Amino acid sequence: MGKDLVLTELEEQIFEIRFERADRMNALGVATVEELLSAVSTVSMKGGRVLLIRGSGRAFCAGADLKERKGMSLDQRLAHNAGIRAAFQAIEDSRFVTIAVINGLALGGGLELALACDLRIAASGISIGLTESRVGAFPGAGGTQRLPRVIGRSRALQMMLIAEPVSSEYAHEIGLVNELVGPDELDAKARSIARLLASRSAPALSEIKRLVAQGMDVSLEEGLMLEKAALPAILGSADYAEGLAAFEEKRKPRFLETAK
Repeated sequence: MGKDLVLTELEEQIFEIRFERADRMNALGVATVEELLSAVSTVSMKGGRVLLIRGSGRAFCAGADLKERKGMSLDQRLAHNAGIRAAFQAIEDSRFVTIAVINGLALGGGLELALACDLRIAASGISIGLTESRVGAFPGAGGTQRLPRVIGRSRALQMMLIAEPVSSEYAHEIGLVNELVGPDELDAKARSIARLLASRSAPALSEIKRLVAQGMDVSLEEGLMLEKAALPAILGSADYAEGLAAFEEKRKPRFLETAK
């Protein structure tokens, strides 16, 4: 990796990306985005099962680096946005489980990054929001599409139109954040959930992610057919055989398969 973030294997098959631009509130510059995409690719190549994404200092991520963007041409701004979108899409499409560990301020693209993750764990007492309209823009890295799917159209519109940050406590109440813990408990909670997820069958978790994502865009009937079509590979897998054996023997299963 470069100097904007650090990729660490915390435990076997559990990885963490930590942004290291505390002086810029971990804003997403051009180089930062390139490093983020590369880090996600590395986790995939190394067979990661869980990826935690975290900021350093008092911010998770303050979004696109507006100081850097101010000096860009329109084409450069669009290319910067395209890079951010590609990185976030890679996170969403990954076969492993992704968790946003929201340690501090998460605004604009920072919240859009968290929305691209499967789960969001936040520290209490922090601010979260899509604030782009305050600078004459809109959430253009997935926010207008992902946020309504998580919290509903009305609440999402309110957050984006008013563009004022909300507390992590409110975010938890409306389902934007899955878990809310004290700042001192955040890393321990994230690792505990990561260990639990890493102990599950990787192909099963990957299929859950795929089916939910694809099912959101089709009718219930079509979604149920997608689910039915996915069953033979899972029910005939070595992991499922191990799960059944472990259940009968009253022990924890030892899943070894990787996500397809």
